[in-house]
Parts: sequence; C-alpha cells; structure tokens
Amino acid sequence: MRQELFNLDAYFERIGYRGKTDTSPETLHELHLAHTLQIPFENLDIYYGKPVCLDRESLFKKIVLGKRGGYCFEMNGLFSFVLKALGFKVADLLARGTLDGKTYMAKTHQVLLVEAGGKQWMADVGFGMGGIMVPLLLAEELEQQQYGHTYRLRRDPKYGYIFQQKTAAGYQAMFAFTLEECCEEDFVMAHHYTATFPGSFFQQARFCTIPTPEGRMTLFEMHFKKPEGGRMTERTLSGESEFRHILKQYFGLDLELIAPGRAGKDRE
Repeated sequence: MRQELFNLDAYFERIGYRGKTDTSPETLHELHLAHTLQIPFENLDIYYGKPVCLDRESLFKKIVLGKRGGYCFEMNGLFSFVLKALGFKVADLLARGTLDGKTYMAKTHQVLLVEAGGKQWMADVGFGMGGIMVPLLLAEELEQQQYGHTYRLRRDPKYGYIFQQKTAAGYQAMFAFTLEECCEEDFVMAHHYTATFPGSFFQQARFCTIPTPEGRMTLFEMHFKKPEGGRMTERTLSGESEFRHILKQYFGLDLELIAPGRAGKDRE
C-alpha cells in the first residue's frame, strides 16, 4: 500500500508550530498565526504558467515539502485540510472581492468558517494584501483588533457578511461572503478562472508578501516594502538580479528553482 504523503508533523515543522493539537479556539488561533507568519502569499507559478493543483497531496508537496507559498486557494486549501485532519469542523466558502465597497467581483477568493469553542470563526490565511493574522469571531459589527489592525464584519442583505478593515479614512470593505458551503468543483472553477484568465491580476505581475509582527513585507515586481525601525521603508530595485536576491533573502524562495531558465524573461 502506498504511504500517504500528507503528514501533520511535517506541516507543523514547516510553520514552526509546537503547540496543542486539540480543537480549541486557542489551537485554531495559534495555527493560523504560525501559518501566516511562515508561509508567504505568492503567485509565481501562476505568473510563469505552471499548473497549480488544489488536491491535498499536491498542496502538501508544494507548500510543505517544497517550502513554497501560494495564493488563496492553495493557502486556505491546505489550511482547511490540516484543520479537518485535526478534527475541526470546517466549511469551505467562496468570497467576492471589492475595491470600493459598492461593486463586487465574481467569487474568486476562498475563506473558511471554523467551529471552535462553541463559536464560529472566519479563518483566512490566504488573502495576501491586508489579510488577518488570526481568525475573526463571526459576530456582526464587533470591532476586533489584532497586531495593530482593526477589523469588523457587517451584514448585507445581498452579499452576506462584509469583511472590513479600519483605515484612517474609515472602514474599507475587502470582500463579502455567505455561509453557503461550496463543493470541490466550485473551487476548481474559481481557481481555473483566477489562474488562467488573461485579464486576471495574478497573471499581470509577480508578487510575494508576508506579515511580520512589525508590519507586512511586500515584493511587487521591482518595488519592495519592508518594516524597519518602526516605519515602513520602500525602494525600487535595480533589476532582476536584485529581485531574485530579495525573493530568496526575505521570502525563502529561489526563482531559479521555481522557473528554471525563465526567471527574469524580458525584464533585464
């Protein structure tokens, strides 16, 4: 019999987790935090036209054994498999992104609804820009603070729960979701569109981002942002060689291994 590839101990090692493995809210929060702090959000496979599979074995092989990152369907997909293996009750949901809080896009973002401690939590380790670091209690209008950021969930009669982040100008809507649990084919369809449609944002530019306790590091093509000394620094990179250096130094990703012979095409 073939030995199963998926292994929780290897996942725990990947995210540096040494905590409990019960189904308490504390375990959920600590796993969520460790995942977001150790695994970068990145779109390099999509940008370079490499196939991205969402089955449990493929995600484990790429993110855990290959020490890669991924985007929402990969990150939340793997996290969902892990939580279910631990015994958590998890509902896989699809969300609609928004830029202005008025117009909402197609359902192309995965979020998780997790039950722990007799309550429901929104978990999301794969939003990327401005995502949460620990789960949010599924409660309307409750301001929830974490690591210098404030979030809340509002109810909308058409779009369901609206996930909002507080900014200097007020609350900004990020995405909306209902509690309708989706099936595997729903994610395959949404992922196929997001990863292969020529107009998809994920095909337009290379980026990688990861939160830190001090702030979020982001590499977006030739622009690099990094928290330093209590403030956010930003600079433009000199070229492709520096892009590869930053990617490896700060995110642990080797572009020559990810896209051999193709890294830096048309960019020097």
